[in-house]
Amino acid sequence: MGRRRSRGRAVNGILLLDKPLGLSSNHALQQVKRRFDAAKAGHTGSLDPLATGLLPLCFGHSTKFSAFLLDADKRYLVRVRLGVRTETADAEGEVVATAPTDHVTAAAVREVLVGFVGSIEQLPPMYSAVKHQGQRLYRLARAGQEVVRAPRRIQIYALELLGLDLPDLEIMVHCSKGTYVRTLAEDIGAQLGCGGHVAALRRTAVGPYVEGSSRFIEMATIEAAAEQGSAALDALLLPLDSMLDHCAPLRLSADAAFYLGQGQPVLIPQAPTAGLVRLYDVSGHFLGIGEILDDGRVQPKRLI
Repeated sequence: MGRRRSRGRAVNGILLLDKPLGLSSNHALQQVKRRFDAAKAGHTGSLDPLATGLLPLCFGHSTKFSAFLLDADKRYLVRVRLGVRTETADAEGEVVATAPTDHVTAAAVREVLVGFVGSIEQLPPMYSAVKHQGQRLYRLARAGQEVVRAPRRIQIYALELLGLDLPDLEIMVHCSKGTYVRTLAEDIGAQLGCGGHVAALRRTAVGPYVEGSSRFIEMATIEAAAEQGSAALDALLLPLDSMLDHCAPLRLSADAAFYLGQGQPVLIPQAPTAGLVRLYDVSGHFLGIGEILDDGRVQPKRLI
């Protein structure tokens, strides 16, 4: 029996999708994948349907390196509605408690924010995709169940108050992977003595891709490009090695590229002394990433 032919085009690269309000990350991915007629694609970390902003989509070979974006730091703009707690800690959930907010000042907010910066433990919310005994927590929550969850250690690199117009406050969050912004907003509201929930959320950065310096692509732009053909669509993509700018580049000789391709570590003159490196052939074509061993040789780690 012959091998089944893959469906779709062999598309390679990264699309910085500006996810619209109301779409789940998977629905957004599937819509874009269909427009590109791509054989293989995946996203790099879910955004809630009520969130907008950066959702990097990896096509083809770039899916092999998507973990670098999954593990990358994130930045968010968050509008927190104080004085109202909801079942889901966002605007979609039913209100479970209210409290006055007239005592909240900018000085009090800044004092509270300082206490969340650094390495902290965070309890995953019941309305999350974390699994408990094989089931997603949000499915259990919708069935009226609540289970014991283990706290997770996360890193908050920065919290900045951008504005306070009661009952709303706006903050910038720079955090590690695995951070639940809804939980953070709820905890900030609790510390302020009035509760709160996420009223609006926008992701503005993932790793090296930052709004303003990187072009986020809207759905309308993709639709317009699709009418022009595959070349116009592919022009929206970034090269897959753009996600690896934290790794030093290293150009290989033909012999070194051959042996690395066979899975053998090689000694490269003027290579860094430690860490991960981006590997290129003599023509400048990206080959993958390698890791510097203790003896100075370069070990292939993930190749195209």
